[in-house]
Amino acid sequence: MSTTPTTIVPIEDTSLTGFYKDMTVPEKRTFWACATGWALDGMDFMIYPLVIGTIIQLWKVDAGTAGLAGTVTLLASALGGWGAGYLADRIGRVRTLQLTIIWFSVFSLLCAFAQNFDQLLICRALLGLGFGGEWAAGAVLMGETIRAQYRGRAVGSVQSGWAVGWGLAVLAQAALFSYLPPEQAWRWMFAIGALPALLVLYLRAYVKEPEVAAETRAKVAAKGESPSILEIFQGPILKVTVLASLVSMGCQGGYYAITFWVPRFLTTERKLSIVSSTGYLAALIVGSFAGYLVGAWYADRFGRRNLFLVFSLGAIAVVAAYTQLPLSNEVLWVLGFPLGFFASGYFSGMGAFLTELYPTRLRGSGQGFCYNFGRGMGALFPFLVGYLSQTTTLANAICIFAVIAYVVFFAAAYALPETRGKVLHADA
Repeated sequence: MSTTPTTIVPIEDTSLTGFYKDMTVPEKRTFWACATGWALDGMDFMIYPLVIGTIIQLWKVDAGTAGLAGTVTLLASALGGWGAGYLADRIGRVRTLQLTIIWFSVFSLLCAFAQNFDQLLICRALLGLGFGGEWAAGAVLMGETIRAQYRGRAVGSVQSGWAVGWGLAVLAQAALFSYLPPEQAWRWMFAIGALPALLVLYLRAYVKEPEVAAETRAKVAAKGESPSILEIFQGPILKVTVLASLVSMGCQGGYYAITFWVPRFLTTERKLSIVSSTGYLAALIVGSFAGYLVGAWYADRFGRRNLFLVFSLGAIAVVAAYTQLPLSNEVLWVLGFPLGFFASGYFSGMGAFLTELYPTRLRGSGQGFCYNFGRGMGALFPFLVGYLSQTTTLANAICIFAVIAYVVFFAAAYALPETRGKVLHADA
């Protein structure tokens, strides 16, 4: 494998929206396709945490078992993400993205027809394969299409689509549970999750493969070679893979420990109804959306690593206050904004950071493995929180595992180099 000298470009315009005005038509098309995909991806994932209380009541499952479905989804997404990353290096970023979107849309629809918890568990696991793969393919596609001086803000702004999807899921929950009985409403929630399949039509018509990826695959093919999925565990790349995987595990473990169980925390320990808890989740989601946008700006202005360090410390402080202090519901509602802000904003740097850590020929495999290893290990946190909540309060369980995750996140990010402004080259 040849090596290419690292090129760093200065980032002169660091305003949040300045990048969009200067983007080319292909960059904008890719931007909106990935933003929409990530929003619908977020909607699909957040549907289950929102209906978990209904599932527990209707099918008489305990909290630990209910959390297991979230864990299985994330574990499957880890396998799907690594596989999709490898596939993206072999058949292309866009084609892989199309396949993964169709996959998780179909299995979201099948969740709506589950007749017992075991069937739902299987459907969620299979959905996870596509869910993880969509991020792996989409993040690499974005990272390679957008120029270095705009990559952090563009990829980070796309990440904010997750909060939009989360908001759509909450709105759907409020509407469906207001007008339908719970035993029907939760099924319609999953049926709505099939909507992302429509995005494939736009991808096929307007989004093209990044030039750097196509050129690299051509060079590799000309040599009669194919990238090995094991190369990310060899030589100096091994250290990058280990540390980047720990970064991904910490950031996602903390996020899932919080967002998966907060809806249940509000309805049980805070005694709010499903509908009345919507306002509290709205504060969390608005904070999350703001965090994504500020994080996108911060990643280009001060660097990806600095973003991770500052936001992980902020998340530790706010989640401790949210779950441990004797706050009134009014104060808790206000605190939802900074909780969403710090527990989400660091994701804006993840796509660009992982893209910039790996050479082009291994980028899909490396980025797909690290992020989805983190997702798979982070998948343990919903289960562990649910399990621990059987012997202590849910608030304590959320706090313990979120803090553990963010400490790992901080330490691993500190050990990795800054990559802001790195130009991507074709290699073979």
